[in-house]
Amino acid sequence: MGNVATGLAAASQTPGQVIGANDKIRVGIIGPGARGMELVHQAIQCPNVEFGAFCDVYTARLDAGKKLVPTAKTYMDYRYMLDDKSIDAVLIATPQHLHKEHFVASVEAGKHIYQEKTMAFGVEHAKAMRAAYDKNRKLTVAIGHQHVSTGMVEDARAWIRDGVLGKVTAIVADHWRNTPHGKPQWSRPVYPDMTSENILWNKFLGDAPKREFDPNRYINWRFYWDYSGGNVYENMCHTLSIWYRALDLQIPKQVNMAGGLYIWKDGREVPDTMTVTMEHPEDILFSWVSGFGNDRRGFAEDVLGTGGSLTRSNQVRYWPQKVNNPQGNERTGLTKSNPNAHMLNFFESIRASKEPNCPFETGFRVSIACRMAVESYRQGRAMRWDAAKEEIV
Repeated sequence: MGNVATGLAAASQTPGQVIGANDKIRVGIIGPGARGMELVHQAIQCPNVEFGAFCDVYTARLDAGKKLVPTAKTYMDYRYMLDDKSIDAVLIATPQHLHKEHFVASVEAGKHIYQEKTMAFGVEHAKAMRAAYDKNRKLTVAIGHQHVSTGMVEDARAWIRDGVLGKVTAIVADHWRNTPHGKPQWSRPVYPDMTSENILWNKFLGDAPKREFDPNRYINWRFYWDYSGGNVYENMCHTLSIWYRALDLQIPKQVNMAGGLYIWKDGREVPDTMTVTMEHPEDILFSWVSGFGNDRRGFAEDVLGTGGSLTRSNQVRYWPQKVNNPQGNERTGLTKSNPNAHMLNFFESIRASKEPNCPFETGFRVSIACRMAVESYRQGRAMRWDAAKEEIV
């Protein structure tokens, strides 16, 4: 393994300083796991971006980072990486229960932040992240709902601005997957080097309940409520982000979620089949149905308005409701998508001091809606949002 830094890094510039259009942005990551390394590859493909540091509680991931970027520093304690004033921006791709800890520390260190979804694990975490960010709104914070930056969403938003949908009353969404027998969705193997010597277990736990070292809980954290919101936090959040952004939807008034573990009885706690219904204050009923046992329905959303319908799947299309829009014509989205558009937007937003495509406020609202769904499932009842107190009741 490359040398793991444990001391303070030398200062080279002021945290959060203005970065010009042609200035190089130095980036570090907290959590270069499978998704984190995808973000790293996206970042290093962006112009005038230099990768400077990897931080993880598992030594093998630092080895992988050093192999990819030999000049980068490696850290097992994120605080030392944040002390490095040469790092301008931080990618946070840790398990969901740790987002608040790493986000708040990164804001306090004056770093621009790309925060992987779902932004916050719960309401109190979301509020703490907002309170920290409110102290330095000059920083750019982008949330990792990458679909918001696609050409399909750009087309959909343009049509919505045109008013061709009329009054939207419902959004109906599907997200279905399947895997071969014996290969459970999300399941990752436990490797021999996943030992208490190579993994900082207590750093992984954070403020989650204390447990004895368990490499399976570490690598398969998505299975457990202590660290994960299950598929609601993995995929429903993306669907919400698209239409929350396009329609400027607020936190739901009420959320119901039902489902269960119908397929993968492998020790996981989060359900593999589920349906979520969300009543929004804009008088829109948003439903999302998902499962891991069949991919026939794939993923798609229908946005249903009195003047027409939008469908987003492999492309986005509009169909007029002739009863209210007799002169309307069908439309097919043609705007192309750059696969790296969301990461490019993050760095462009830093340089231009502008709001990114998926800003903090969108991530905040999506986080609350997702937590309401999880709480509904776990408590077996509807969850309501008290907007005045900002509490789930």
